[in-house]
Amino acid sequence: MSTATKSFPFSPSPSSFSYALSPPIRTLFPSSSLFPSHKLIFATNTSHKQDKLPLHFLGPQDSSILLLKCNALAINDSSTNSFVDSGVMLFSFFREIGFNETDTEALLEAHPVIKISPFESIRSRIHSLQSLGVSGLSLSRLIVKRPDVLTAPEIDGVVCFFLEGDLELAGKIKPSQIEHLFNSTESKFLAGFEAKVRLLLQLGMTQETIVPVLNNANLTKAFCLKSFEDIERMLTFLNRFGGVDLILRRPALLNYDLDAQLIPRVGFLLELSGGDETGTATVLRKLPFVVAYSVDHLKDHVEFLKSFAGLSEEEIFRIVLVYPNMFSASRKRKLHPRIDFLKQCGLTSHDIFRFLIKAPLFLSLSFEGNLAYKLVFLVKIGYKKNTKELAMAMGAVTRTSCKNMQEVIGVFLNYGLTCDDILEMSMKHPQVLQYNHESLEEKMDYLVEEMGREVGELLAFPAFLGYKLDGRIKHRYEEKRKILGEGMSLNKLLSVSAARFSTKSKRKQRVPAINGLNESDEGLE
Repeated sequence: MSTATKSFPFSPSPSSFSYALSPPIRTLFPSSSLFPSHKLIFATNTSHKQDKLPLHFLGPQDSSILLLKCNALAINDSSTNSFVDSGVMLFSFFREIGFNETDTEALLEAHPVIKISPFESIRSRIHSLQSLGVSGLSLSRLIVKRPDVLTAPEIDGVVCFFLEGDLELAGKIKPSQIEHLFNSTESKFLAGFEAKVRLLLQLGMTQETIVPVLNNANLTKAFCLKSFEDIERMLTFLNRFGGVDLILRRPALLNYDLDAQLIPRVGFLLELSGGDETGTATVLRKLPFVVAYSVDHLKDHVEFLKSFAGLSEEEIFRIVLVYPNMFSASRKRKLHPRIDFLKQCGLTSHDIFRFLIKAPLFLSLSFEGNLAYKLVFLVKIGYKKNTKELAMAMGAVTRTSCKNMQEVIGVFLNYGLTCDDILEMSMKHPQVLQYNHESLEEKMDYLVEEMGREVGELLAFPAFLGYKLDGRIKHRYEEKRKILGEGMSLNKLLSVSAARFSTKSKRKQRVPAINGLNESDEGLE
């Protein structure tokens, strides 16, 4: 056995070829990457100059000795020494953030500029990304996909803006947004990012409101792939229809292309409105998502309502103004069968317009999970198929759930009313079927227990159930009972306006009794 071998407490074997350093020397100094001109590096034992051993034969206990011996290598090139230091530190640092030796070697091969960049610069960049919340697997994934995130100078401007800018965004921007920004954007497109974002402040956005916008917009599409001038034009255009409020409601508006998407789509709505910018702004504010639909999609819905329902563009826009979600309803699966139902019930074009203004939800509710159940309830209490009365009742119950509607019918039946009574009330006042069943029960209790009236009186005045119990019914009943006693008309008690009621009450209190009789209160007795 040679002298060199005897100087180690074990003989070289596959198990002893474990790591003299971590990572191994063969990965720290691969011949194909950091040291292409050095096929093999030997450690020189100064006390036994005749003994030389390849580094990968060293045992783990010799790692500290190895580092000292590396300093004695006869390498005069200072740049090579710099590579050695940088290589050791890079492998060690990348191991800390989750890279194994193979991954690090592959990364350096694919992006050699990392090897010649100052180590402190790489470490500082990674620490900055970690400060923004991009760490662990997200950081590793980002570096593998976009290694230039470690070296591109344009990154610094964005990082500093998020970490140290006067808008105090540190810790407020979602890490997923940061990762997606750097993952999806070539470094050259990050230039000027801060200046473009600040255009939102010029529009009137505050430091507080800009955070949700940055967290919900696609930062690449909204700011990086558009020029400063294009963003200025877009914000000027949106300012006509709500500006800041519109963007806050849907930050994704910033993602769209002004000329190819926003102008044509908003322009179609503006044309449909007859040039009414205020009305168009209202539609956009209610449903900013409407700009996600192509002009062809919007046009198809309008043309269908014109041809099949017989509506004018003015009527269609008034419906859109009330319910922009009309454009979200499938033309074939929802609009066609719903309009067809109304036509079968005998509604004219004008009737359909009035129906949709009052009950636009009818166009988008599920048939199987909602409308079908309500239709069954209505038929069970006596509504006839294919009648205007059935259509009106269907419109009324679009604003309540199937469960609440069933509970309402149950409350009426529990108080002794029949299905014919319920039918009679709902034909006079269809809204009775949509009232909250608990509130309905409280009002009926008060009518019977406190006012001493019969439930049957509701058949003549079902609208009683639509007034607020505490805010109107109780207050007016107590006021008038002092003057008129118990037998007052429910209709005249509740239907008169608040101002008129207050005036009459005060006047009545000032009129003295003559021969024991009060002057007539214009039918309120």
